[in-house]
Amino acid sequence: RIRSLYLNDQDRRCKGIHMDLSKLSGHIWLDGEMVPWQEARVHVLTHTFHYGLGVFEGVRAYQTPDGPCIFRLEDHTDRLFRSAHILRMDMPFDKETLNAAQRAVVRENGLDEAYIRPMCFLGSEGMGLRADNLKTHVMVASWPWPSYMDPEARDRGIRVATSSYTRHHVNITMCKAKANGNYINSILALREAMDAGFEEALLLDNEGYVAEGSGENVFLVRDNVLYTPELTSCLEGITRDSIFRIAADQGLTVKEKRITRDEVYVADEAFFTGTAAEVVPIREVDHRRIGSGTRGPVTETLQRIYLESVRGGQPQYADWLAPVVN
Repeated sequence: RIRSLYLNDQDRRCKGIHMDLSKLSGHIWLDGEMVPWQEARVHVLTHTFHYGLGVFEGVRAYQTPDGPCIFRLEDHTDRLFRSAHILRMDMPFDKETLNAAQRAVVRENGLDEAYIRPMCFLGSEGMGLRADNLKTHVMVASWPWPSYMDPEARDRGIRVATSSYTRHHVNITMCKAKANGNYINSILALREAMDAGFEEALLLDNEGYVAEGSGENVFLVRDNVLYTPELTSCLEGITRDSIFRIAADQGLTVKEKRITRDEVYVADEAFFTGTAAEVVPIREVDHRRIGSGTRGPVTETLQRIYLESVRGGQPQYADWLAPVVN
C-alpha cells in the first residue's frame, strides 16, 4: 500500500498536501508493465524532459458503496488520445489497455481513493526540435491526494487575482491538447497570485476576456443563470461538462459566452471546476467581494450533487463511475 510522506504541513496553503513523490512506495504502470515505484525511471536525455512535448491526464478514483471507482475514466482516456493525436504522438497502446492500467494502479496500490496520472512522453531515442524517430512511452501512476485545494475552501471559497500572464492563443499552441508544456503558463500565473497573497489565478485571453484558472474552468452565476467562457482557448474540462449535466437536471440554464473581467466582479456567485479542484467557490476577485463573499446557493447545490455523484450517491450519474474491480 502506498504510504504518504507529507512535507511542510504548516505550509499547505490552498494547493493540498505537499509530499515527496519520489519516496512513496507501491507500483507504477510503465510501458505495459507494473514496475516497483522506486524503479520507475527514465533517462535524463528523455526528449519530453527537455522540450515539454507530452500529454497527460488528471483522473480521480473515489470510494463508493461498490468499492473504489474511477470518475469518468473513458472520457479522460478519450481526451488523452485526442491530445496525442493533436501533437502527432503515436500511441503504442489502445484505450482499453490504458483503462485497464488505470484500474490496475489503484488496485495494486491498495487505494480506496486516489489521484491518477497517465502521461505519454517521447523517449531518449533522439534529441532536437525535429522530434522524429522517437518512441512514445506511457506511464500511469496513482497516489493518495486528499484535496488539491484546502478542504475549508469548499465552504468559504477562495481569493483570486487576475494574472498578468495571458492565456494561450489558438495559433500559439494547441489549446485542446492537455500538453505538458502548456502548463508553464499556469505555473507562472499561480506563483504570481500566491506571492501576492491570493489562492488562485484567473487568466484572460489575448483579447482581454476571461479564459480560465491556472488549472480549472470558471463559472459565474447571475440571476440563477450560469455563464462560462466559450472553449476557444480553454481546455475542454470533464468536470465542466459534468456541471453542465447536473445544472440541466436542476433546471438551470448554462450559457457559453465571452466574459469580461468586470462581469466577474458583479456576479452573484463564481466557482472553479476541475478534476483535482472539483468544485471550489470563489469569494473574492482582485479585492472585490463576489456576491455575499461566501459560497452561494447555486454553487452549493452543484458542489453537493457533484461530490455525492463521484462517490456513488447520485444513481442518475452511475454511468460516470468505473469500478476498479470488475
